Formats: sequence, C-alpha cells, structure tokens
Amino acid sequence: MATAAKTVEQTCREAKDASHLLARASRDEKDACLRDLADRIEASVEPLLEANRGDVEAGREQGLNAALIDRLTLTELRITEMAKGVREIADLDDPVGEVVAGWTLENGLEVAKKRVPIGVVAVVYEARPNVTIDAAALCLKSGNAAVLRGSSSAESSNAFLAGLIADALAAAELPAGSVSLVAGGGHEQLEELATAEGLVDLIIPRGGEGLKNALKEVAKVPVMYAAAGNCHVYVHQDADLEMAERVAYNAKVQRPGVCNAAETLLVHRDVAEELLPSLLAKLSGAGVELVGDERTREAAGSVTVGEATAEDWDTEYHGLKMAVGVVDSLDDAIDHVNRHGTGHSDAILTGSREVGDEFTDAVDSAAVYVNASTRFTDGYEFGMGAEIGNSTQKLHARGPIGLRELTTTKYVVHGDGQIRE
Repeated sequence: MATAAKTVEQTCREAKDASHLLARASRDEKDACLRDLADRIEASVEPLLEANRGDVEAGREQGLNAALIDRLTLTELRITEMAKGVREIADLDDPVGEVVAGWTLENGLEVAKKRVPIGVVAVVYEARPNVTIDAAALCLKSGNAAVLRGSSSAESSNAFLAGLIADALAAAELPAGSVSLVAGGGHEQLEELATAEGLVDLIIPRGGEGLKNALKEVAKVPVMYAAAGNCHVYVHQDADLEMAERVAYNAKVQRPGVCNAAETLLVHRDVAEELLPSLLAKLSGAGVELVGDERTREAAGSVTVGEATAEDWDTEYHGLKMAVGVVDSLDDAIDHVNRHGTGHSDAILTGSREVGDEFTDAVDSAAVYVNASTRFTDGYEFGMGAEIGNSTQKLHARGPIGLRELTTTKYVVHGDGQIRE
C-alpha cells in the first residue's frame, strides 16, 4: 500500500506496473483474494469500529453535518454488508475476456471484440469508508489497479481497511501496487492524480459538486463523474395515491443523505388536494423540512410548508428537506425534471403504461423509474454487485459504475497469413 513517504507519482507508477500483471491474473486468483479479504473484514469488526469511532468523533468536533456523519459511520451491520458485498463481487462473472461481439470477414479473418481492464483507476471520494472496499474489490475483479484517495475525515477507517487489503494481496501473491491508498495532502495532491497522464487511465470522483468542479479545473486524464443527485418523484393524475404516498416517502426518508434520495416532489394539480395533506404530514412527522410553491402551500392543510426559492429547485439537500411543487401536466413535470435535475434518478407514479413510457423516454436521466422509489439506483440493487458511484455522463458508462463499466474493449483478430492488397 502507499505510505506517506511515497509521492503520488511513485504510487501511480507502482500501480501502472501492477496493472500489467493484474490484466493477466486468472479469475481464480482474483476471487481467492476477494474471499480472503471478506474473511479479514469479518474478523476485524471490533478494531475497525474503534478506528471508525475516532473518525466520527473528530468529524463531529469539526462540525460535519448529519448526512456526512451518517456516511462516515460504520456499524456491525454495515461491516457485515461490506464483507458480503466483496463475496458477491467474487461470485459475479469475470468481465475480462468476455467477447462482446465476433464475426468472420470474407477474407477469413476472425474478428473478436473483447473486454479488457482499463488499467489504473484512481477513485477520489468523501466520507464513506465502505468505498475503500467497494472500489478496491471492483477494480481487482475487473483486472484494474486502484489508487484510492479518501477524505481526511475517514483517515483512520480507510487506513485500517487498506491494511486488510494489503494483507489479502500479499496472501494471494498479487502485486502490492494493485491497490494503493493515497493519504494526507490537499488540493495539490488531487491535482497530481488528475494530471498523471500515462500513469492514471481513469479518475472517478465520488463526492459533491465541489469535488467535481475542482477536478474539472485541472484534470488531464479522463474523468468519469459519479455526480450529484437532485432526484425527483412525480405523481401523475392517474396514480394509485396510496402507492404514491408510500413510494415518495421512501424515496425521501429511507436514507436522506445519499445521492439517490428524492429532493423534489411534483404532484399533478388534479390530485394535489387529495394527496398532499396526508403525504406532507407524514413527511413532516419524519422530520422533513418542507418548502413549496404557492399551490402546494394552499393544498398542505395544517402542515407547515415554507416558500420555495429558485435555488431550492436546484439543490441536493443531502438531508431531511424537500421541495414540493404542483404542475399542470405531464409535459410540465418532464420539463421541470430536465431543467432542474442532475440526470441521476427520477420517478413517476402513474396507472398508465403509455404515460410511464412517455416519462421514461423524455426524462434525460441515468435511471428512470415507473411506480418505484429512486432509492434502487445502486449496483447491489441492480444485481451488479458493488458500485463506485452512479455516472450521469453519457460517454463510456451511465448509471451504476460496476464491473463492466470498469472495462474497455479491444479488437483481437486471428488470421492465417492474410495480407492487404
């Protein structure tokens, strides 16, 4: 693993060397390492919790908000899920070597388009210690070397987990540079990673808009943004209102600090007076601060709803706050989502397949739901295993960044002496 004595360049060079060996590692070698890592995580619950408690206490002293503290905090259940996730990744098919397409030309050349590792993947993330394990496991399984840069708020937790990864790599006789943790440093260190042309093949930032913008200013290597989620739930006039209330509540409250939690609720004017008093009361009772437009406040009954500002419609709250609006039509809802959303996850509640199809066709997001919570945009929930984040870009990968999203392709051509005339 990388140590404080190593420079970013040294770390990346070691990762580059390791990536060439990892690309040739067998599935059995990689899976054995992952299963050993899962065992080590489960055997280290108490010391890991102790390391994490130090991070959480320091975070509270630094004034981290409730959402960040939630993402930073490990529990026995979360550690168990972390180990379970590593085993699930090991159980997944290995994407490396998969033939995406193949054909034979008239001259007899056999052409195969195969999946291959990207090379060195740098992951920059905030608060969440579990990303250290998810990113390492995904990169190893897909044959990539990983350079990980977590935030200082999770320094002790990440260092402990990095030690477990190092031990598993050594036991599997895989290169030590296969997974490196870059600790300490500030903006300059981030810039070094983002400009390490020839050493880093891809950088994935998993964090807020501040991190995204900081990388945009300096990046020279390709970046896949695991971006913010200003997610919407729209209730159409023909929706099952009991279902709508259950789904909208879950999308906001089940875990409000994550990127696929709903930040805005839109309701068709024809059902606003029937739905909003009950739904808003339930949200308010769960501690959600509500802001809305004039028609929402008129339909809210006894529930307190503040006046939404222009900024509210564009804000990812990362907490218990929600903007609520009443719209006149499906087109108005679609326009609002496309204008104010971040292209992450958006949902419609409707009894009409045709209306649902129109919404999913028109809303320009990585994941679009009909009659389901936005909270399912997740690699595990999609049956893909862990993920590094959710890409809202349109090139290379969009949606959960899992194993196949961490590969590229090459053409392999077999012949028997053909030459071009």
